[in-house]
Amino acid sequence: MLHVKNLSGGYNGYSVLNNVSFSVERGELFGILGPNGSGKTTLLKMISGLLLPEQGEVLVKSRPLQSYHSKELAKIIAVLPQVSSEVFAYTVKEAVALGRYAHQSGWLQSRYADDEEIVKEAMKLTGVTKYQNKLLNELSGGERQRVFLAQALAQEPEILLLDEPTNHLDISYQKELLDQLKKWTKKRGLTVISIFHDVNLAALYCDRLLLLNEGQINIVDQPNEVLQERRIQQVYKTDIAKQPHPIVPKPQMILLPDKSETVEELSIDERYLKTSDEMIEIRSPIPLKTMSSAVIGAGIGWYHTFVNCHASQDHQQELSSFLKEKGLNPSNTVGMLTTIQLEDAYSQSFYGEGFSIFVVVTTCIEKAADESREVKHSLNLVAGTINTWVFINGHISDEAFIQSMMIATEAKVEALRDMNVTNQNMNDSVTDGTLVAATQTGVELRNADSLGKLIYSGVYKCTKSAILKNKMRMLND
Repeated sequence: MLHVKNLSGGYNGYSVLNNVSFSVERGELFGILGPNGSGKTTLLKMISGLLLPEQGEVLVKSRPLQSYHSKELAKIIAVLPQVSSEVFAYTVKEAVALGRYAHQSGWLQSRYADDEEIVKEAMKLTGVTKYQNKLLNELSGGERQRVFLAQALAQEPEILLLDEPTNHLDISYQKELLDQLKKWTKKRGLTVISIFHDVNLAALYCDRLLLLNEGQINIVDQPNEVLQERRIQQVYKTDIAKQPHPIVPKPQMILLPDKSETVEELSIDERYLKTSDEMIEIRSPIPLKTMSSAVIGAGIGWYHTFVNCHASQDHQQELSSFLKEKGLNPSNTVGMLTTIQLEDAYSQSFYGEGFSIFVVVTTCIEKAADESREVKHSLNLVAGTINTWVFINGHISDEAFIQSMMIATEAKVEALRDMNVTNQNMNDSVTDGTLVAATQTGVELRNADSLGKLIYSGVYKCTKSAILKNKMRMLND
């Protein structure tokens, strides 16, 4: 659809672009990225024909751009520039109707019925029909942006060039606009070439990305290849981290702010543990990075408060309501439920080389008939819900979180086996809760072996100790 070959040039003898070449296919949403001054707008001007290159050429549908007459080119390419604060005194409908100019002919050009329908459709698609009788200067920047997009769509182009189309738009209109553009590329075969300042929006919506740096192409590829941490750090000269989007398989770049204040090293231990008849609670002075399978706060996040609540068999109250009654914010809390007497919980700190962990385990042991035996009254020890907390006083990676969750589970299962306790949760709908939280301060734990061994031994010991405490209560009851 569009081929750019060895483009070089700029303004008044000053070269902005140097030997830029790439191709865009029909129906593609193609994004152009790069820091300020990298040549993004200059490139778009050369593609649209507004600026002549010093060297190289642009081919549109296999023809040189300069071979098209202006009206002929306007039927193929529409341009949506950055919104200017200066606007003419047109109504919205008049401004959108200007997009039909290229399709009109004769000395006295007038709008025909089909033009009218196309204008209405363009206004409808961009959500500006309700403004059609308003003047442009009466609209906000975001509203004018949508009007000019409607004007571009009224041209019925095959190629749409956009210069930062989401400028002045709030997040709902950004999503609406880009969702619509994506649909048009798929359903209508519209080719969209757009400049983006927001690399995350570009990654979410674009089929491919071109990354410019100092007037040259750094890379042209799929978003996941373009948005590599080291590459983006070098081109944009800033600290970022790459993370997968939580819902769709797209990369997202996370800004890493400068830490002007050093966070004091923190150790979570027995000092922070509070136990009552209703709940076990740990409140951290700083948010801890957490991975859990809790009732509230499941997944990965940052939390201040960790609660294990006692729930009787007829417990109906939602956990979030209970937390609010206790003055706790559910959005800052990881919450679990247990049926044991909370004084039966067992906790202990364990120390490694330069770091420590704090483990808290609650487990309920019950007597159940062993249906596999001929003597039906023989009894078998069965574990109820087991909640395991592991607090790591150190800085660990996402991979270490996953490994820690797995190791804690393995240690729990081994402890149950050695205590001759069956874990009924393997076969019914009740699930155990496991939590790993790290202070992300102090030593960086690169040695997974030493951390893993400490977690295994700590969870193993605490699980066995919690079972023994629970057994003693059963014997005394």
